[in-house]
Amino acid sequence: MIPCKSPQEAIDRLQDIHAASVQALRDALARFVQARTPPTAEERLRFRYPEIRVIYAPDGPPPVSQRAYAKFNAPGIYATTVTQPAEFQNYLLENLTPLVEEYGAQVEVGLSEDEMPYSYIVDGATDIGLGDVPPQELARWFPTPQLTSVGDEIVDGEFEFITGQSRPLALYTGLRVDYSLKRLTHYSGTEWRAFQPWILFTNYARYVDEFVRWAIEQIRIGGRYIRLICSGGITIDASNLNDDLEAIVAASPWRKFQMPAYHLISADGQGITLVNIGVGPSNAKNITDHLAVLRPHCWLMVGHCGGLRQSQRIGDYVLAHAYLRKDEVLDRILPADVPIPPIAEVQMSIQQAAMEVTGESREALKRRLRTGTVVSFSDRNWELYWGRERRLINISRAIGVDMESCMIAAQGFRHRVPYGTLLCVSDKPLHGEIKLPGSANVFYARAIGEHLKIGIAAIEKMRLDGVVLHSRKLRSFDEPPFR
Repeated sequence: MIPCKSPQEAIDRLQDIHAASVQALRDALARFVQARTPPTAEERLRFRYPEIRVIYAPDGPPPVSQRAYAKFNAPGIYATTVTQPAEFQNYLLENLTPLVEEYGAQVEVGLSEDEMPYSYIVDGATDIGLGDVPPQELARWFPTPQLTSVGDEIVDGEFEFITGQSRPLALYTGLRVDYSLKRLTHYSGTEWRAFQPWILFTNYARYVDEFVRWAIEQIRIGGRYIRLICSGGITIDASNLNDDLEAIVAASPWRKFQMPAYHLISADGQGITLVNIGVGPSNAKNITDHLAVLRPHCWLMVGHCGGLRQSQRIGDYVLAHAYLRKDEVLDRILPADVPIPPIAEVQMSIQQAAMEVTGESREALKRRLRTGTVVSFSDRNWELYWGRERRLINISRAIGVDMESCMIAAQGFRHRVPYGTLLCVSDKPLHGEIKLPGSANVFYARAIGEHLKIGIAAIEKMRLDGVVLHSRKLRSFDEPPFR
């Protein structure tokens, strides 16, 4: 391990080591494809992730900080492996700088013991020609993903402190991050680097159409948004604004991807990504497990729900303030009796955005927007078991029901990503108002545009106001220093 004089020097060294490891692995793969010459044991030692260590040995009381992250809970050595340090440079600098300047920590960088799987550096690369070599043959000579090393033990608080060993510096290791980066590309139909730090989730494709229309208009205006990257490989910018863009996007192969994503890029790197997660809590868990490694600023759910109160009307809004998790997907990892608290700054931004977009006063908005508990089921046909579910819905005072919101919030809590939920009532299953084709189309035409704009406006408010979203309520007493 080599001592570094500054956080920037540490990041530069991480980049050099990572680049050298990738190049060594690519060179060995190319040689194997051409001549079937496997790497030597000495060569294979170079196929490893870089590691960063931060040593905190205070000689006095720790500094007082109200910040939720970039702080130490105890003296010791903290370490993690790192992938793609050039792409995560701002994140690394954001976390390392306070640890060095405020706590006087020392930073070291070197080569780790963790091997870099060959599949994480060649997927999509055609210059090596791996298609001619059976995967099982490559696995004999090159590192492959080992699931025993890809886990969320740190995230879920299941790691053990062992005397003489380092503590975790970050929630995810380089191997865990690489695992998710590849999955993001696979599920979304876009390159993982396109994802923006502000994320909207929806469970309905019509929101995508509205987002694309709005994004194209923003690019036409010529403001801070400069480019739209769409699932399936379509990119929209100033060079093609005269084309029939909505038709081009609709005809693109986005249907090949399970959770298509659309990225509105801004010049300052503070753009918005919309992901259509489809229906169900499993999809929601899947994509958030992978998005979390990008450490987004916030993710919001803007989708449909069933209204559970007689006084609600189709098109009203539900701002989730509590979550009744009945989807059961996370129960073994995050027990259902663990509360998922609302993030005050997110809640306030959503409510203020709703006032601005609708043009209604606070009192008038109260008739259309209710704050309360949302319940999520894993079974879309939960109404068939109303006799069994009615008591719990009744005593929980739930005002909306869907399948994804509780998972989005629980995963935000679990992965320390600020979260929020604004749903639009599309039917009232307990009161005989169900979605029928004709009435549904009228609802969609009127409500979706306004609903999406509220979500976008909430993000804009949080970005412009510079609110501190990374709340301490998302952190436990033995957190890794990095957020």
